[in-house]
Amino acid sequence: MPGERWVPTVKWPGCWPAVTHWPRSQRTNHMQSFLFLQLWMGTHPRGDAKILDNRISQKTLGQWIADNQDSLGSKVKDTFHGKLPFLFKVLSVETALSIQAHPNKELAEKLHLQAPQHYPDANHKPEMAIALTPFQGLCGFRPVEEIVTFLTKVPEFQFLIGDSAAAQLKQSLSQNSEAVTSALRSCFSHLMKSEKKVVVEQLNLLVKRISQQVAAGNNMEDICGELLLQLHQQYPGDIGCFAIYFLNLLTLKPGEAMFLEANVPHAYLKGDCVECMACSDNTVRAGLTPKFIDVPTLCEMLSYTPSPSQDRLFPPARSPEDPYLSLYNPPVPDFTVMKMEVPGSVTEYKVLALDSASILLVVQGIVTASSPTAQATIPLKRGGVLFIGANESVSLKLTAPKDLLMFRACCLL
Repeated sequence: MPGERWVPTVKWPGCWPAVTHWPRSQRTNHMQSFLFLQLWMGTHPRGDAKILDNRISQKTLGQWIADNQDSLGSKVKDTFHGKLPFLFKVLSVETALSIQAHPNKELAEKLHLQAPQHYPDANHKPEMAIALTPFQGLCGFRPVEEIVTFLTKVPEFQFLIGDSAAAQLKQSLSQNSEAVTSALRSCFSHLMKSEKKVVVEQLNLLVKRISQQVAAGNNMEDICGELLLQLHQQYPGDIGCFAIYFLNLLTLKPGEAMFLEANVPHAYLKGDCVECMACSDNTVRAGLTPKFIDVPTLCEMLSYTPSPSQDRLFPPARSPEDPYLSLYNPPVPDFTVMKMEVPGSVTEYKVLALDSASILLVVQGIVTASSPTAQATIPLKRGGVLFIGANESVSLKLTAPKDLLMFRACCLL
């Protein structure tokens, strides 16, 4: 969280997530200072959770699950070949993360075979972000009408797209969806494949124009002026700054979510979220990053289907059995996320058994956890994490009259 750090506090049966943190150091010529924190909870080789209990011979969660296959649940074990199928994270973002998309399984296998140093596994990576604070991100292509309006209002954007591709996009408004897809692909590809020198020139012109208008007291919201200046300050001269004119800009309120299936372009800009995904670290990037960029792959793989920003929201379903539980159940088998909001007036809360391994994260509140299989009770507070084996129940006693907020990642087959 901005101004704070997520610190896991629980020993076994909790898992100790690997924390990847780029410090707030001076910028270098080669790499920006990344102002964000990632808390990983899962078994991916790049961040296998550590077990801090001397009674356990295995040192990581991945090793323990490999030796205790029944903890996954029978369906999960068989379907995902004895592996935990999801990766659970907390992200705290102050510097925008890259313009990116994630491959489907077929493409992931191909990319991993061709360039394992950039694509570290052969799995797909559908993912969901659930806001903990107001959370800003880019997600999916805007309606074509909005993009055409930006072409008119932002001549620098139009210049990079080119007159022919821009005209094709405008004409597609009166044509079928195939024409729209083709025109959108052409426009986006023209932008992303623009010569670096030309991009810098046009971006500098746009930044200068917006800055002068803002200094004169004019509102530049109609061309996302404030956001453009913010991204340019973070990534000077980066082609990704222009992507805001193609992609929907969303600001999620706490509890709101967006689901990112394969081939959907997106970027996280600012705020705190809980994130869950298939167990993969495959990302195809094209801007707003010093990391490896693969523009040809991104332009080829994307889903060029425009949609209104509100269609990118993924609402949870309320549980009919538990008044405190909401379910974020995306259309993929790899993961489901449960949100539990328990008022401080409740003294005890039962985390019900599932036929799936799960990971429980405490965001707010103070409890003591107990389980029929645990040798002792376990204190949990903000940042506390529990790994819960399949078919195990956990009882939480609220040790302070504070509302409890938790998220639980699992696999409901």
